[in-house]
Amino acid sequence: MKKIILIVLILSILVISACSSQGGEQIVGQGSGVTEQTPASTQSGDFKEFTITAKQFEFVPSTIEVNKGDKVRLVVTSVDVPHGLAIPEYGINQRLEPGKPETIEFTADKVGTFTTYCSVVCGSGHKSMKGQLIVK
Repeated sequence: MKKIILIVLILSILVISACSSQGGEQIVGQGSGVTEQTPASTQSGDFKEFTITAKQFEFVPSTIEVNKGDKVRLVVTSVDVPHGLAIPEYGINQRLEPGKPETIEFTADKVGTFTTYCSVVCGSGHKSMKGQLIVK
């Protein structure tokens, strides 16, 4: 019951922050069919920066979208147990310890839709912990 309340609270905060945002990259929530404008993405110098939360068993946001040639910075934090973030096509496989933000930087030099996934076994829903990197 506590997990359900926590999930509802987090979703409410995300919806409220998306409604009050004035810009940013387009980020699509997994399975929701809703496109949000959210401050999870910012332009930081030459980088497009995304703040990502890893938790059992999802990445929030689950989909990020960039253009070919963009320099991308992902600041990823696990909030519960050890996770990993892997994007094999970009040679990324970063372990994420709870509460310790990890910064991942790369140039989006390949066009396509790439599956991101948790590379550290994190529980019963581990295999479903996936997202997408879309490079246009």
